[in-house]
Amino acid sequence: MIQSFTSREVYIAFNMLDQIGPVRARKLIAALGSPEAVFTASPETIARIPGFGRELVNTICTGRVAVDPIAEEKKAEKLGIRLVTFIDPEYPAALKEIHDPPLVLYIKGRITAADQHAIAIVGTRHATHYGASVADRLTYGLSKAGFTIVSGLARGIDTVAHRAAIKAGGRTLAVLGGAIDKMYPPENEELAEAITAQGAVISEYPLGRSPDRQTFPYRNRIVAGISMTGIVVVEAGEKSGAVITANTASEQGRNVFAVPGRIDNPAARGCHALIKQGAKLVETIDDILDDVHMLLPKHVEKKAEAMRAMPDLQLTGEEAEVVKALGGGGLQVDELSRACNLNAARLNSLLLGLEMKRVVKVLPGRQVELRDGLAVARKD
Repeated sequence: MIQSFTSREVYIAFNMLDQIGPVRARKLIAALGSPEAVFTASPETIARIPGFGRELVNTICTGRVAVDPIAEEKKAEKLGIRLVTFIDPEYPAALKEIHDPPLVLYIKGRITAADQHAIAIVGTRHATHYGASVADRLTYGLSKAGFTIVSGLARGIDTVAHRAAIKAGGRTLAVLGGAIDKMYPPENEELAEAITAQGAVISEYPLGRSPDRQTFPYRNRIVAGISMTGIVVVEAGEKSGAVITANTASEQGRNVFAVPGRIDNPAARGCHALIKQGAKLVETIDDILDDVHMLLPKHVEKKAEAMRAMPDLQLTGEEAEVVKALGGGGLQVDELSRACNLNAARLNSLLLGLEMKRVVKVLPGRQVELRDGLAVARKD
C-alpha cells in the first residue's frame, strides 16, 4: 500500500532511495506536478517520463513503499540531528544556487545568518608541517576576521582548519562524506562534537550510510556551494578531492585561492595547477581580503580590516629572550633551555604562554619554531 506523506516528508523519502538523486527527484516532481504526486503515481505514469526506464521505475515504486521518512526524522531527533529539506525556510540560500542542491540536509548544530559569509579551507589528508602551519595561520586569521570556516572534517588540512576556527572562537561547518552517525575518520568524533558548539556538522546522507569512494567526491559540491566567499586550497595533489572541490567552486562562480608550495612536493602540484588556471596565489590573509572585501557587509569588513592591523604582541622579558633565541631558526626544547639559561619547568611554562599568544609553535619531536608574520615587542 502506498503511504501518504507531506511534501517535506516526500523529500526525505526521496533522499533515502538508492539511485534517486537530486536531479532525478526534481525531474519527477516537475513532470508530475508535486512531490506528493510522485508517491501516488502509477508505474505506467512514471515510465512515460523520459529517462525513467523499467528498472528505475521498479526502484521508485518498491522504495516508496519501503521507506519511512517519519521514522527517519524521529531517529535523527534522538541523535540531536535536525532534518532540513529543500523546501524548508532554514535551507541555506547559497546551496539553492548550485546545479544539484541536496534534497535534505542532516544538521547537528546550527546554521545561522552569519554563515552566508563562509569560506572553505581544504587540502591533503597527508599535510606537511608547512601545509598545516599555513592552514592554521590563514584559518585563524579568517575566523578572527568574521568568516565562517567550511571544510570536510577529513584528516590533514581539514582537521587543522576546523581546530583553528574553534581556537579562534569562530564558526565552522563540517560537511561529511557519509552519514553523521557513521563518523569518518572515527578519531574526529570529539572534534565533531566541538564543531556543533560553534557551528554545525552537515550531511546529505540518510542515517546508516557509510562513506565510500563515491560519496566523498559528491559531497564536495556542498563544500563549494555553501562557501559563498570562496575556497582556499592548501596542499593538494593534482587529482585530489581538494582540487575537484576548487574546480566545482569555480564553476559555481566562487573565488578560488591556492597556497604555493615546494616544486618537489607532489602535494603542491594541485595548488600550482590551480594557480596556472587562474586561482589567486595566497601568501597571507591580505591576499584573500583584498579580493573579497567588496562582498562583505560592514561589520565583517571592519573585523577584517582590524586583522590587517593587529597591534604588536607585548612580551615579558623572559618571553622576549625565548623569541630572540629562536630568531636564527627552530631549536629543540633542550637546546632552547640551554640558550636561554632556563630550567625545563620554567621554559615549558613560557612556551605554553607563547603558544597561546600564537608567537611560537611546538612541533612533533619537541622542535620549537616562531610563527610567521607576527611582530613582537618586549614589555618594559
